[in-house]
Amino acid sequence: MFDFQVERKRSELYMRIRRFFLGRDYLEVFTPTLSTSLIPEPTIRNFETEFINEFMPRRKMYLIPSPEIFMKRMIAEGSPSIFQISQCFRNAEQLGTIHNPEFSMLEYYSLDFDEEDSIALTHEFLKETALEEADGKIRKKPLVMSVKEAVWQYSHFDLDEAQSVEKIRIEAEKRGHVIPSDEAWDDTFNRIFITDVEPSLPKDSPVILKDYPVQIDCLAEKKNDFYRARWEMYIDGIEIANCYREETDKRRTREYYEKEYAILKCEREKSGEVIPAVDYSFCDIEMRKSSGVAIGLDRLLMVELGKNDIEDVLPFSFRKMMNV
Repeated sequence: MFDFQVERKRSELYMRIRRFFLGRDYLEVFTPTLSTSLIPEPTIRNFETEFINEFMPRRKMYLIPSPEIFMKRMIAEGSPSIFQISQCFRNAEQLGTIHNPEFSMLEYYSLDFDEEDSIALTHEFLKETALEEADGKIRKKPLVMSVKEAVWQYSHFDLDEAQSVEKIRIEAEKRGHVIPSDEAWDDTFNRIFITDVEPSLPKDSPVILKDYPVQIDCLAEKKNDFYRARWEMYIDGIEIANCYREETDKRRTREYYEKEYAILKCEREKSGEVIPAVDYSFCDIEMRKSSGVAIGLDRLLMVELGKNDIEDVLPFSFRKMMNV
């Protein structure tokens, strides 16, 4: 049976979100769910479909994993600060308590902000939009620590001293992990992070981990040789948000595209999975100084309503549709 009270609460949350951003002169935008190309992200599997028209050649299209590819073009073309609530799609997701292949996302880009400004804005956002049912800890000031500090506190080694593949492998093996000889630095780091760090994060307030290792590549600017201007936010131990100080260097963006697409293509040719098209003209946009934040709204609603399973806030989850 449907829980229409949950749907009412989702509607209320979305109204609060719109009130929050419109009250700060953000423009609400509406971008496509289908795209002819995607940003290359090897860790995200994609859904593919096909455009058919009797007067035009057939063309492959892709369900977006986030509206980033369109919203950044808007920023580059002169938009004010913008926000959007959209449906996003990621294939090969676990059908677990915090995953659904189709999900709702809030994404907002703040002009002339850096990632620290976005921490303050996101704290205000949580305080002002939280539903009445939400536990008071959601409105608390987030605990902010760097990834380096979190690794030291919960896994007891200095991340600065483990910047090579060999050294991070030693730290992983000390903790009982069996590491393949060809495993990349970021994969080994993620083993440690998922096993030691994430489960140990405090749950009495939101937690923000900032300054992610440069080896975990993305379109966030570098802060220094070791870390990127990026953070992730956890509530009740669940990852809720991701933030970048957006990359503005065209050369760096093109390097990212070329490197990540090569990895993606190699991996998926072996597996037979979807290889999405990429449009290198994205690398030439005039990206302005800004900070972008993405928040998983199904997870946020789940946490605010005190639910333990994302299925409890989705009337048509994949598990229900597929009778799993």
